[in-house]
Amino acid sequence: MIKEKINSTLTFEDFKTEVLNDYRIATISRECSLLGRKEVLTGKAKFGIFGDGKEVPQLAMAKAFKDGDFRSGYYRDQTFMMAIGELTVQQFFAGLYGHTDIEQEPMSAGRQMGGHFATHSLNEDGSWKDLTKQKNSSADISPTAGQMPRLLGLAQASKIYRQVSGIPNATNFSNGGNEIAWGTIGNASTSEGLFFETINAAGVLQVPMVMSVWDDEYGISVHAKHQTTKENISEILKGYQKEEDTNGFEILRVKGWDYVDLVATYEKAALISRENHVPVLIHVNELTQPQGHSSSGSHERYKDAARLAWERDFDCLRQMKLWMIAINIASPEEIEAIDQEAKKQVMEGKKAAWSAFLNPIIEEQKELISLLQKIAETSKNKETILNFISELSSNKSPLKKEILVAARKTLRLVMNENGKEELSQWILSYTKKTQPNFSSNLFSETDLNVFSVEKVLPQYSENATEDTDGRMILRDNFDAIFTKYPETLIFGEDAGNIGDVNQGLEGMQEKYGELRVADVGIREATIIGQGIGMALRGLRPIAEIQYLDYLLYAIQIMSDDLATLRYRTVGKQKAPLIIRTRGHRLEGIWHSGSPMGMIINAIRGIHVLVPRNMTQAAGFYNSLLECDEPALVIECLNGYRLKEKMPLNYGEFKTPIGVVETLKEGTDITLVSYGSTLRLVQQAAKELLEVGIDCEIIDLQSLLPFDINKDLVKSIIKTNRLLVIDEDVPGGASAYILQQIIEQQDGYNYLDSKPQTLTSKAHRPAYGTDGDYFSKPSTEDIFEKVYAMMNEVNPTKYPNLY
Repeated sequence: MIKEKINSTLTFEDFKTEVLNDYRIATISRECSLLGRKEVLTGKAKFGIFGDGKEVPQLAMAKAFKDGDFRSGYYRDQTFMMAIGELTVQQFFAGLYGHTDIEQEPMSAGRQMGGHFATHSLNEDGSWKDLTKQKNSSADISPTAGQMPRLLGLAQASKIYRQVSGIPNATNFSNGGNEIAWGTIGNASTSEGLFFETINAAGVLQVPMVMSVWDDEYGISVHAKHQTTKENISEILKGYQKEEDTNGFEILRVKGWDYVDLVATYEKAALISRENHVPVLIHVNELTQPQGHSSSGSHERYKDAARLAWERDFDCLRQMKLWMIAINIASPEEIEAIDQEAKKQVMEGKKAAWSAFLNPIIEEQKELISLLQKIAETSKNKETILNFISELSSNKSPLKKEILVAARKTLRLVMNENGKEELSQWILSYTKKTQPNFSSNLFSETDLNVFSVEKVLPQYSENATEDTDGRMILRDNFDAIFTKYPETLIFGEDAGNIGDVNQGLEGMQEKYGELRVADVGIREATIIGQGIGMALRGLRPIAEIQYLDYLLYAIQIMSDDLATLRYRTVGKQKAPLIIRTRGHRLEGIWHSGSPMGMIINAIRGIHVLVPRNMTQAAGFYNSLLECDEPALVIECLNGYRLKEKMPLNYGEFKTPIGVVETLKEGTDITLVSYGSTLRLVQQAAKELLEVGIDCEIIDLQSLLPFDINKDLVKSIIKTNRLLVIDEDVPGGASAYILQQIIEQQDGYNYLDSKPQTLTSKAHRPAYGTDGDYFSKPSTEDIFEKVYAMMNEVNPTKYPNLY
């Protein structure tokens, strides 16, 4: 193959230049790994996990990687990133040092450890770049195999762009669907369920995905015999091999030290996948890991002498050198010169990165020392402050933390002295300047955030009555959405042919086709992954998880990938995925879950919306499609057949996000709830009114964000009493709600009674209606809880019930 390439497209001199450049990149990458480990051991960097031993196959992958393609990878892909021109030596070390300047460390501005790579998909204002004009890498995450689900969506986007017409601005995201999504993973991580779930789904969907498995026979210290059946991932995946008239994979195998065969294999894989939209798995075996798993230990502890000797002999760089010498591409002396130049270049890049990281901090150190010296002159605690100054001055490599600690400890000593005001202002200013480097961009900070959407009320005809099933409102609103937004699509278990289990998508697949309204397999993690990947490429997917209980299968992907994406790229990537599910109040252990406390604490970075009916839910979908942020919408399971008024302005009315709604005004107590439980609260309030208790009822509508206008505390100012009703377990979402009201809104200032909660029991509901009644709050529970609170206020007027 190489000879054909030389004869048909390249002169030998051109070929030689290309090979030597490849070797130069690989050697620079290896030197970065070696020097990077030393930086960790000397304490300049906290931790290191490097790509040594994987350099040559990554060169081959980079050759087949084209503009518009996407990578979803493994934290050892530094050589690949260098080869596509998206990682310099200085940036490599900036990542190792955790530099918080996005210009210096463009992967994550120090928010992820080194080895986690990303490219920038967004302009400064949050708008999309032309992704077809650049080589793209989705932002890496550390959790094992966590990169797999999004890989599926990145590949599926090409299929959508190739086969669905009318998508606006499609040419900024795809060149006719010709892009490949390239995945990489370590061999041991293929033991994870996420790997197998993704592989199966890709084989079913037939999407352009090339999956590389870097196989060095170990997972940290554990040999492949403990990881993989037959110790061979491609062997056990033979059943996925694509055959005539079947779906499946092409499976290729190649040795990780064979430059020639690697280049040929990756070119073959790219051709198959790009043109035919067939997934390909490349099992790259006989790889080495010269420094072991990470900087936290040595591989000599778990590899025997024979294995270590083999790794030295079959190191991919050594084998590439031998091959270059054998076919007269370079002499040993020329190779040695490249090696020495690489060492010099890496050393210079390391020094530049360290200076760029340290110098601004030293300037801040000097600034504080000058201020502390001034304060010490007139302080009665002069000697102690001078000790702080001495300790800070002697620190030649200070951290921002150490500077701030010295300032804050000094502030305690001058609380009643002249220097207090100037020092406190310095601390506040320094914190205001520094904290965003660690806390910004959890949510969108662009003009497309959820708060930019104006409320639009549903419009009704003059004689509208509540005679329409809630599911019909959802269905007709989705119809309007799919017409208005050609880039929108929905997929989930039973979402397509039957129009979802509750008929909220009835007839939509027939009208909009199987790609835009799609059935998928029972595989929640990769349903979310499909959505993340497609949203990363400019589509507006709605991923449906059939029941809220099933969200637990996907919570790790939501938490570790989607929720952190904007944060870990400092706003340089976004995936405005909408996740649709349904929950609450249905009977039985597995279809009645309300694990809201777990959800809201696990997925900060995703909005959590809890509409009480289908009109509110439809309004949330309409709002979200005007934003650039991900959200989870939880529809009420027992609301699809309940009657609502039919709006006239489908696709246009918008439920505001982060705004509560007062459903009933009252004077005696504020009742706060959300979702299905509100119907019970409303019934209880009617019955309480019969005994003279006037309740104010507030629908939270969204848990993240929470009551941005602080309307809840305004209600408490009026009623002076608070009860939160929630069907999560005790201490679940109700604890979060109380924390927001009492602490964030200072509601404690206006309470005349202890704030209380009414929640479900700690266990799941037993099967049947009785199980629901004895496990979750009932109308009678709410009535009696409120009555007991009022009994404490006025026992004469409200005597004990029991």
